[in-house]
Amino acid sequence: MRIVLGVGGGIAAYKVASLLRLFTEAGHHVTVIPTEAATRFVGTATWEALSGNPVSNSVFDDVHQVNHVRLGHEADLVVIAPATADLLAKAATGQAGDLLTNTLLMAHGPVLFAPAMHTEMWQHPATRANVETLRARGAAVLEPASGRLTGSDSGPGRLPEPDAIFDAAMALVHGQTDFQLPLAGKTVTISAGGTREPLDPVRFLGNRSSGKQGVALAVAARNAGATVRLLAAHMEVPPPPGVEVVNVETALQLREAALAAAADSDVVIMSAAVADFRPAEISDTKIKKRDDTADPVITLVRNPDILQELVERRNQGVTGPATDGQLIVGFAAETGDQHGDVRAYAEAKLQRKGCDLLVVNHVGSDKVFGKDTNSVVILARSGSEPQEASGTKADVSAAIISRIGFELNQVSPRA
Repeated sequence: MRIVLGVGGGIAAYKVASLLRLFTEAGHHVTVIPTEAATRFVGTATWEALSGNPVSNSVFDDVHQVNHVRLGHEADLVVIAPATADLLAKAATGQAGDLLTNTLLMAHGPVLFAPAMHTEMWQHPATRANVETLRARGAAVLEPASGRLTGSDSGPGRLPEPDAIFDAAMALVHGQTDFQLPLAGKTVTISAGGTREPLDPVRFLGNRSSGKQGVALAVAARNAGATVRLLAAHMEVPPPPGVEVVNVETALQLREAALAAAADSDVVIMSAAVADFRPAEISDTKIKKRDDTADPVITLVRNPDILQELVERRNQGVTGPATDGQLIVGFAAETGDQHGDVRAYAEAKLQRKGCDLLVVNHVGSDKVFGKDTNSVVILARSGSEPQEASGTKADVSAAIISRIGFELNQVSPRA
């Protein structure tokens, strides 16, 4: 497939190099046309090296090939990323001041715009009108992702991740039009890792959670366009870029962080492995092992049920009007015993907790924790058919986020 990749003049241009590689590694022939401003961010040599083709933004280069006409005619797909406010305006008004805008006017195939700009620019009535004009003419315009922007601001306006743009482009070529980022404009809070409950300054009660599944969920939610807040307990993997990180250690700290984060979250995913119990007392000094003393007796007390409290506060309206329609997702790491199997325990937990979705996996010393693969069943309180997902933790996360996007577009199942 012959693709024209237009690059606008924004700081997000550096991320488009990864998009270009995705196109070329998939076997497509890509011609990159950067605007003059774009070359201030990423030079022509980079685009030529990654595409394997000469790069120009002038209608006067290779005039004998009539590039300002030929490129648009020959392209099976035109992708503009980042589509800045200026470039959207020029495309909407039919300007033809350089090679890229000429190519847009000549394009016969599908055209995809991936916007990136500051929030106020994206939300300005002029930009919104330009977007609607382009969509009315048949162009596809993605919603930008939300998150950290240039400087200290955050909000909608981030360039969607390269793999999300690639997927949208491939879907567009195959005639699919339902590829808009499913969580664009949503705020998603995700807990990850395992809590640790201190016994003394040295020891703690913990669990085997690595945080891999929670981090994969954060990546999937970010790629789906959401503003992501990661409540990170102990993790063996680093948090992904492009998400807000709140570090916690104990179940009580996680509770405090989760209740605060839920106040402005459209979705809360409690995937962390939270300790059910904590020591009733924490020694200020290391507990010594001495021959002349008896073995220590450690008394445990229950930790609060964070998931159930989040559901109760939402249902009672305590969290606030900003969370009307909030979706809450729980995780259940279960083992069967003589009293019941994994599914039976999970079904009971779903009814007891009252969350909207419960992601269930069968755990053990050689299963799930620390592994790169997972197999889960997604149960819904609405009573819909259980959904199975398996593969890498990235694959499982993509299925969970896709299900969440579906649920958000349904009538709320809550009483």
